[in-house]
Amino acid sequence: MSSDHSLPGSHDRALRAQLTKLIEGIDPWDDLERAHLRTAGEWLAGGAPVYRVRKPAVPAMHLVSYFVVLDDRRGELLLVAHRKAGLWLPPGGHVEPGEDPWAAVVRECREELGIPAIASDVTGEVPLFLTVTRTRGQGEHTDVSLWYVISADAEALTSYDEEEFTAIRWLTADQVLAEALDSMDPHMHRFTRKLAQARAS
Repeated sequence: MSSDHSLPGSHDRALRAQLTKLIEGIDPWDDLERAHLRTAGEWLAGGAPVYRVRKPAVPAMHLVSYFVVLDDRRGELLLVAHRKAGLWLPPGGHVEPGEDPWAAVVRECREELGIPAIASDVTGEVPLFLTVTRTRGQGEHTDVSLWYVISADAEALTSYDEEEFTAIRWLTADQVLAEALDSMDPHMHRFTRKLAQARAS
């Protein structure tokens, strides 16, 4: 019997298989991503709970969908100042029990930014990157984060969820890489380099 009590056994197995296929489709950027992909695969195969069922951190390791908004014409990425984390991050959120991770992107994009989630031509509706990260501050836990890329015109984004974020910024890849890592997600520089390579290829 599955240890994820929020889902029936057969449904849980099908979702784990779907998630496993999704992460197996990610081409690792470096040895660290290779290690994170291996950790995520073992986590899914081991039957541990996948989805957050109670805030802030139950279970202690759970699935997140990040979405990096790319204005392809300007070559800029959107970062948000996350109130709780105290860091500049891509938007995103926890995947709900039984929810497809791309569906979480669609939901969170509308909730947090008020725009539709349009998959980038660079990636389509699949993640480009995966990280396994211990969070900081109250309710510490481990996020298994799928990083998606969506397309938007920076000028069309006129509002954001001010309960979640204190500010937003559009930055070029070079500007992201010039930022101190202690002010943002610890993997943001690595993601930015991987995205730059994907856009160039």
